[in-house]
Amino acid sequence: MNPTPPDPSPHDESPDVPGFRSWRGVYLFVFGCFVVVVILLALFSRYFA
Repeated sequence: MNPTPPDPSPHDESPDVPGFRSWRGVYLFVFGCFVVVVILLALFSRYFA
């Protein structure tokens, strides 16, 4: 008898977001956007101050 594979945990669910296969990818994208916005705010505040 072959044992049935365990059910995937809720953390392994697909995010159902186009272009992303895992939640880790979504989190990295959001964090990357945040870093870019902070850098742009710093640059613009120096440029326009």
